[in-house]
Amino acid sequence: MTKKPLAWIVDSTAYVPEHLRQHPDFFSVPLTIHFGEKQYIDGIDLTPEQLYAKIKDAEEFPKTSQPSAGEFAERYRKIAEDYEQAIAVHVSSKLSGTLASSTAGAELSGFPITFIDSLSLSYGITGLIEKGMDMYENGATVPEIKNQLDKMASTLQNFILIGQLDQLYKGGRMSGVQFFLGSLLKVKPIVQISSEGELVAIDKVRSEKKALQYLVDQVIESHTPHRNKIYLMQGNVMEQAIHLKQLISEQVPGLEVEIGDISSTLAVHAGEGTLAILWYD
Repeated sequence: MTKKPLAWIVDSTAYVPEHLRQHPDFFSVPLTIHFGEKQYIDGIDLTPEQLYAKIKDAEEFPKTSQPSAGEFAERYRKIAEDYEQAIAVHVSSKLSGTLASSTAGAELSGFPITFIDSLSLSYGITGLIEKGMDMYENGATVPEIKNQLDKMASTLQNFILIGQLDQLYKGGRMSGVQFFLGSLLKVKPIVQISSEGELVAIDKVRSEKKALQYLVDQVIESHTPHRNKIYLMQGNVMEQAIHLKQLISEQVPGLEVEIGDISSTLAVHAGEGTLAILWYD
C-alpha cells in the first residue's frame, strides 16, 4: 500500500475547529486529566462542560499530564502505517513537558517527525498548523514549513482574562504573592503567553466591564487593514464571549471574530470564566 506523504499532529491543548477535525491527515493526541486516582482523557472521557461541573464538586484539585514517551510511540507507530512522515505542533515547552515526551516517543517509534514548539497554546497551535497546511498545499517543503513556523511562533499576540485565579495558583502557574494580592484586591488579572512561551502577568483590572473593555482596546490599538480575523477563546461563558465579540465588532467593523472553546486541559488551569483574544501578526 502506498503511504500518504505527510500527517499533521497536535496535542489536545490546541483549539480544533471543525475543518481541522474533518481533515483526513490531522491527528490530535490527548492529554490526561486527573481527579485523585481517577483519570480522564481530554476531549474523549471528559468535555469542558463536564470538567467545570466536576471541579465545583471535587474535594481535590485536578491535575493534568502529558502522554508518556511510550504512549506517544504507540500512537506514532500506528500513524506510520499510513504516512511517510509528520509535522507536529505542540504546546509551549515552557508550560508543559508534552513536546519533550512527544519527541522521545518519535525516537522510540522510528517515525520521522518534524517538531514545532508553538511557544503558546490553544489557537496559537491552530494558527501554525493552518499556516503549515496552506504552505504545503502551495508546494512548500517540510524544511521550508518548519523554518516559517518557527519564525511565526513568536509573533502571536494574546491577552488572557483569567476566570479563576485560585485554579491558576493551585495549578502552579502563578506565584503565591501574585495569588494573595489578586485575592485580596479582588482584581481580574490579564496574563499573556510571551514570545518566549512563558506565562506572564501584564495587567490587572477591577471589574468585569473594565476587563472586557481592556480586551477591546487591545484589538483596536493593534488593528491593521491586513488583519481580517482574530480568535476569541472562552471557558464556559458563551454569553460573555458573544458580548465581547459585539463590542469588538462595533469598534472594528469588518473584523471577523471566531469564538472557540478552551480545551478541558486548559480549563483545569485557567478556570471557568476565562476569555482570551489571539491573533498572529
